[in-house]
Order: sequence, then C-alpha cells, then structure tokens
Amino acid sequence: MFFSSTEEMTPGSSSEPRPSSSTPAQWQLNMRGGADRISSSVGSSGGYSNSRAACESSQMFFSSTEEMTPGSRSEPRPSSSTPAQWQLKSSGIADRINSSVGSSAHSTPALSHPGRTPQRDLNKTTSSSASTSHASSVIVAVVEGRGLARGEIGMASINVKYPELVLSQFADTGTYAKVITKLHNLMPLEILMPDTASVKGQGTKLYSLITDTFPSVTFTPVLRKYFNEKKGLEYIQQLCVPEFNTVLMEVQTKYYCLASASALLKYFEFVQNSIYAPKSLKVVFTGSEQTAMIDAISASNLELVVNHRHHRSEHTLFGVLNYTKTPGGERRLRSNILEPLLDEVTINSRLDTIEELLRNEELFFGLKNAIAQFLDIDELLSALVLVPKQETVPVAEAKITQIIKLKHILELVPSLKAMLQHSRTPLLEAYCSSLEDSRFNSILDLIKSLINDDTSYMKGSLTMRTQKCYAVRPNISEFLDIARRAYTEVIDDIAELVAQLGEKYSLPLRTSFSNTRGFFIQMRLEGVALPAGKLPEEFIKVTRQKSNCSFSTVDLMKMNDHCEEALKDIFHMSYVVVSKLLNEVYEHIHCLYKLSDAVSMLDMLLSLAHACTVSDYVRPEFTDTLAIKQARHPILERISGQQSISNNIYISEGSNFVILTGPNMSGKSTYLKQAALCQIMAQIGSFLPAEYASVRIADQIFTRIGVDDDFETNSSTFMVEMKEVSYIIHNASNKSLIIIDELGRGTSPEEGIGICHSICEFLINIKAFTLFATHFLELCQLETLYPNVENQHMQVQHVRAGDGRAEKVVYTYQLSRGHSEERNYGIRAAEMTNLPPEVIEEAKTIAATISQKLWAKHYSDPATRKQRADHRLATRLLQAARNSRLDPESLRQYLKGLKRQYEAEIQNATESIEMEE
Repeated sequence: MFFSSTEEMTPGSSSEPRPSSSTPAQWQLNMRGGADRISSSVGSSGGYSNSRAACESSQMFFSSTEEMTPGSRSEPRPSSSTPAQWQLKSSGIADRINSSVGSSAHSTPALSHPGRTPQRDLNKTTSSSASTSHASSVIVAVVEGRGLARGEIGMASINVKYPELVLSQFADTGTYAKVITKLHNLMPLEILMPDTASVKGQGTKLYSLITDTFPSVTFTPVLRKYFNEKKGLEYIQQLCVPEFNTVLMEVQTKYYCLASASALLKYFEFVQNSIYAPKSLKVVFTGSEQTAMIDAISASNLELVVNHRHHRSEHTLFGVLNYTKTPGGERRLRSNILEPLLDEVTINSRLDTIEELLRNEELFFGLKNAIAQFLDIDELLSALVLVPKQETVPVAEAKITQIIKLKHILELVPSLKAMLQHSRTPLLEAYCSSLEDSRFNSILDLIKSLINDDTSYMKGSLTMRTQKCYAVRPNISEFLDIARRAYTEVIDDIAELVAQLGEKYSLPLRTSFSNTRGFFIQMRLEGVALPAGKLPEEFIKVTRQKSNCSFSTVDLMKMNDHCEEALKDIFHMSYVVVSKLLNEVYEHIHCLYKLSDAVSMLDMLLSLAHACTVSDYVRPEFTDTLAIKQARHPILERISGQQSISNNIYISEGSNFVILTGPNMSGKSTYLKQAALCQIMAQIGSFLPAEYASVRIADQIFTRIGVDDDFETNSSTFMVEMKEVSYIIHNASNKSLIIIDELGRGTSPEEGIGICHSICEFLINIKAFTLFATHFLELCQLETLYPNVENQHMQVQHVRAGDGRAEKVVYTYQLSRGHSEERNYGIRAAEMTNLPPEVIEEAKTIAATISQKLWAKHYSDPATRKQRADHRLATRLLQAARNSRLDPESLRQYLKGLKRQYEAEIQNATESIEMEE
C-alpha cells in the first residue's frame, strides 16, 4: 500500500511535502498489493522476470530525492536511511506481476486475496462477470478534483499485455456512472487512488462507490503528491511515440487525467522493475462522448459477454459474433460490444468493408488465412518496449524470443498487403496503404542483418530452444560461436550416450526434451522385454505414464548441467547483439502499432462478416427511427441452430414509448432484449438478423430486467428496482434506448401502478426510445393521454382439446398493435400447478369482478384522438423530410397516402365527439 500520515497535495503541485516524523512518506507495496496478480496476465516476458527477484529480499529502499526519469536506465542509489522511500515487501506486488507474465523462468501462481463481502449495487461487477478468456491485466489510476473541481474525475489505465496508455476525463452529468462503467469494461486488476480519498471513516463518495462495486479488485492508496499533472505531462512527452504526439494537444489542459498518468507510470515502473523505452509508448485520449455507454447491469442483463447460466458458455452476443483468429481481434470485438460507436461515418465504413468481404470470396478467405498466421502483436509490443533494469539469463532468453517473433510477424506483412491491394472500400485501402510503410522493410532488414534467415518461430520447446540458440548469425561474435560449438558438442554427446545405452541393454530408447526436465530418455513399454522384468539400476528418476516410461541417468544429468551452462553463455552473448538491434527497432516502433491496429481490426471485421455467412443478416441504415423488419434474437438463433420467430420493431419520434403487454412466457422479455441486441450490433458495424433494418444511433442503452432480492445489501426486490430506475432517470437523454421489464411488481398493486405511471410519464417527457413491458394493464391508458405512446402486445391462441371442454393456450410469440385482451393469464399459469380447483375458481370470480370495474373506466377521449392524429402527421412529415430517398412521383404518392390516413383519423374522432354529444 502507498500511504502517508498527514501530507496532502493538490495534483500538479511541484513542491514535495516533507516526510512526516511519525510515518515516513513512502511508497509501500504490502502483502495485499496488486502486482503479484498483474503478471499473471501479461503473457511471456523475461523482461518482467526480475521483479520477483527484486522483491525476494524483505525490503528495498530508494531515496526520495532521486526520482527516475521516464525512459532512463539509470537507477537511484540505495538509501541507507528509511525516510521517503519505495518499499517492496517480500510477498508483494511483483510476485503477482511475474505470475501473470508467464515467464518460463519465474512463474508464480496468483495469490488469492480476501476481500469484502460482495455487495450488489448498480453497475456491480463480480469475478464471474469477467470472461475467463479475458483475464485481468489492467492497472487503473483514478483521481477526483476537490473544491470547485469536485465531480471532475481523471483516469489513466495501462494494460500490461499491450503498451498503450489510455487517458480519460469525465466532467459532465452522470460522471460517477460513466467512471464505474468504464472500470467495469476494463476489468481492472488493481485500482490506484490518492491516499486522501480513502482516509479511514472519511472516504470520498467515489472511493466508496469503487470499493463497493469492485470488492474483488485490489485497491491501492497512493501518496497524493504522486498525482502530479506536470510530472504526467513530462512522462507523456518523453515516452509517447512521436506519431501519437497529437494527444498532447488533447490532454495538456486535462489536469486530472495527467495526474492519474503520473501516479500510474511511476507505480508501474517500480512494481514491474522495468521501464518503457523512450518514445515507445502509445498514448491515447478517449472522451466519454466517443462511444455509447452501456452500464454493467445492462451488459449483464443482455448477456453481452457473459452467459447468466454458464459463465463459460458461448451463448452470448460476443460468442455469436466471435470468429476471430487472433487475441487482438478478440479483445477488439469485446471492447466494441461493451462500448459501441457513436460516429455514423465510422460505422458505415465498417459496414462497407463487411459488404465487400461478403461479395468477394477470394478476399474473404485470403485475408482470413493471412490473419490466422499472426501472433499476438499487442503482447509482443508490450514485451519489446519494456527495458529491464537488470540483465539476467531469463531476460536475455525472452528478448531473443521476442526478436524471433518479430521477424516472423514482419515476414507475414507482404502476404497481408498483397491480399488488400485489390480491395475497393476506403477502410481496406487505408490499411493497405499503412502496410506499404517502408519502415516494415527497414526493421526486417535490420533483423536479417544480425539474425539467421532460417530462424523462425516454431512451436515445440526443443525446436524453439534451438532457434534461440542459433538465432544470431555466425561470425558476429567470436565468443558466441565458441559457446555454440560447445553446446553442439554436448548435444551430440547426449545423443551418443542414449544410443550407447540402447545398445547396451537392447532397449528402444529415444531422447526427449522438456523445459522442466531438460534432456531425458523415453521408452515405449509395449512389446519390450525388460531384463529381470525391471529397468536397469543405472536408470533413475523413473516415471511411467500409460505405455510410456521416462527416466534419466547420472551422466545424462551432468550433461544437462553442461548444456545449461553453455546456453547461459549463448543467451548472454546473443542478448548483447539483440539489445543493440532493439535500440534501432525502437526508432521505427510506430509502424508496429499500425500493424497491430490493422490486424486486430481486419480480424474483427472478418469475424463479423463470418457471422453473416452463418445466418441470414442484413445491412442496417441509420436514420432517426428504429425500424427493424422481422428482427430475430441473435443468441436464441445460435442456441436453436435455426431461425427463431421474428417480429417487427418500430420506434420513432412520433411513437417513442411502447407499452408491451401479454401473458407470462409469451415472449415479451425476449423481444425487449432482441431490440437492444440489434441496436448494439448495428453500432459496432455488424449486419443484423432481420429482413430490413433502420437504426437511430443511441448514446446510452439502459435495461431494467429481472426480479431479485439482494440479501447481501438487505435490499428487497422493490428497492433493487427503484435503485436501477433511479439510475436510468438521472442519466438518460433523448438519444437513449431504454428497456424496462416488469417494473413495480415488488410492492402492492396500487403502489406499483402509481409508481409505474409516474415513471412512465417522466420517461415519455424525456423522449428517449423506450420499450416498457408490464402486466399492469392500467398503464395502457397512457396511450389515450399521450400521442407518442403506443400499446403493443404478444398474441396467444386458445385451442380446445378433443373433448371440447379443456382449453389450451398456444403462444405464438407474435407482436400485434393494441393492449393484450387476455384475462387471468396468471390464474391460467396457476392452473398448471397443484393448487386445488376450488382455489382457482374463487380466484377467477374475484379477478372478473375487479376487471369489470377497471375496464368500465377504460375509454379513449375523442379530443385526444384528434391530437394524436395531428401528432402522427407532423412526425411522419418530419421523417420524410429528413430521410426520404423517394423520387418525386413516389414522394407525391406517399404524401397523398398520409393525407388520406389523416383525414380518416380526423373523421373517426369527429364522429366520436358527435356520438358523445
């Protein structure tokens, strides 16, 4: 934990506080620190392997007055005293970093950390909500303004798998909700906040909200002085790749995201025991206005990335669309689903690309095959740009592996570029031109000048070990050549030893290798007659697995030791060559970021195109109306393996509030989710499961689905409902899409109807597109009060049994205009249980009496019907003016039709008034 006793600094203050006499101002990573989990997600990297070694001693101290310069390889002098220090405890954060990195040299499993009892809240996330294929690997720093700047929040995040620093700042309405949603999408491994925000018993609202929402995520308080926007700007200036320098213009006045960046990079540097090479880091600023917001509850309700019943199931929107071939493409698809686009131009460019891929079969399969050969470029970049503070054999071995992987990736660029050269859409042409960058050839030429042409990335521990051993060209280092000859001799001796043992005992022995055991002997037991029925005494460390037997000898173990010593010399001397090579690669690092972007985006678009070939999807267009003809539920379609029952979805400015009624199990909830899923698919640039689709871009998507008590927070069903609806009311805008299912059932019918009625009126006035499913038929009267409300219902059919007496309800799952005419469908459901017949009959009698009184009052005011006709005509004329693509004659006929329809509605309203009089 990073803590101090009394110091409190405003972000950006250049002066440093004096150490407190009682508690020295220090960065302290204690046993609950987060970095021993960071590394479990990083993938492979010897560059991180030293961080554990740095933490094995109980304490390491660095003088507070000597601050590391970003990108500098000089290390601060150890301080003999303890004031103002960085302190790494033995079981601290770096252990978790290494376990996440996946280094073969040091791989420590992530420690489990006791957390608070999980408490369900709005935007709640739990460990189960994170897909196992997307393990946490993100560290986030968050700081909130004080005084006049209270409510302004800065955030910086870095993924240890990808060298990208993402900066965000929130200052508009719904700030807290947007911060929590952003954190949920990032799935942070650890969250850093100023120590002043978490003073015991006096934590800020933001601190309480974060710790309650993410109880399983490690929270680390950091000295406020390290949240310094001047230092943050210096870090970015020194570390940012020159081609991304435009971000400086965006963030130089965003003080709080710069302050977060300062603390995050400083923390990351000391925890990781590595630093980023100068001018090697990608820095981006993402404003909340660039993507649609989907809060965590809505993401869970809609099963965007995690299935409710089985968390490993692929029956999610992500599972339906995920045909990606690379980890980068998979990550990109997931982030797009959780944060859909708002820019119509960008979405249409993606749709154009998918359309070309579907038309051009050669391009589709050619790109798919080319993309499938790429390794995880993001992970490789992250390892390449980190410069370890100590040079050890695991570090050297990892860096050699990285160069081999980089060579492999760069050799794939020409084939990818060749496939894109015949493309016609602007997006594919842009990626093709980006791959024509001469720096790709420059880096490859640099690598080939020092690395053997036949060196390539190959799976298999022994094969890859050999590739690393002979990666550097001969005659570059005389000592390296000598070491390799020694290694070759040992390998030959091992092969000869195994052959001699086979002849000696007349056994079919063969040499095998593993990273853990080194070289060992293996033998198949089937059909082998052992002397005296057992292995010779000379064979030791014997293990048996089915029909295979493996063992070693004393001489072989000694040879393994000689082999390891020779390898250490080879890796050390190869690392000297590779380090010089990497310094030259850093000068062209930007083109590798472009390659990563191109590969991940192409992979995602190919995946979306593939989804269209599996089912019958259609391209959406963007207007001011949500109109989808014969829309289908994409997840249900995947589960059933055939086209599910389809329904039309229509919401416009003229009828933006739809009240949906119908019996239990008639398909209301499925229809609601279907509308939201189609909206999200359209905004990520995907085709939709429908015959035709027109979509209005939504800035936020809200859902209120499900009826559950929350025992952990002592919240009843009704309290949970009210919290979620309150969140929607405070954050929705006229551009939002709102889905509400079965509100108000957690209290008495009178109160439920009253609350639902008032909430409906509030949402009607917001003019957001709203789908409101309910069993309260009284709410259907809103259609007579507001012209922009429309009643719809799910149809059912009644079928008589063969005896003519028993009646069976058949669900059609078809949507129709008007409210449901079904009565007592709750009682019908009760009849299917073991309730006594007399109870059912009594229930029917009482329900019929109440229903008669209710519908006696249900009428439509003729004046309101006239206003409704005026409203409909006005909104349809506006729609035609905005979106019509009809030729003059067709437009004339359409307008005449509107006129006839309007006159008919006015005549009906007039006749109603005359009849009443």
